[in-house]
Amino acid sequence: MEIAVFILFALVAVISAIAVITHPNPVYSTLSLIVTLFATAVLFVLLGAPFLAALQILLYAGAILVLFLFVIMLLNLRRQRSTSPRGRGQVTVAALGAVLFFGTLAASLLATGRPEPGALAPVSLHQLSRALFSHYLLPFQIIGLLLLVAVIAATVLARRAPAPEEER
Repeated sequence: MEIAVFILFALVAVISAIAVITHPNPVYSTLSLIVTLFATAVLFVLLGAPFLAALQILLYAGAILVLFLFVIMLLNLRRQRSTSPRGRGQVTVAALGAVLFFGTLAASLLATGRPEPGALAPVSLHQLSRALFSHYLLPFQIIGLLLLVAVIAATVLARRAPAPEEER
């Protein structure tokens, strides 16, 4: 039964992730990203990490993607037609990049092998919070500042300058 749930939610995650990058409408892409993050949260639960699943849903699907939808709707993005046609060079570079990525992924998976049972010690919430708010406090604050700057920049870009009145 657990394998069936895993396969179902893994397929949902992969299909919705493909929809994120292929759908022309940015709002539908963001909604597909929410589905992807929810399916990933279910996979975290299957792995025995309910805390990570809760963080996945609360932080990413609940907060970050709401911010994405807010910015998309604030900017009033519409589907725009590409001015440059896709050439053979773009497809060739994309295919080479995909081959390089999957080759690197396969090589790293084959090189690491399987970890021994008990080799990965579970991290408690106390240890995680102590590390986050001591050693990684500066990067944590920088990420918050970057998100704030992104929202301010989107707001500034969304403001439309008043159209100049035509001279008569």
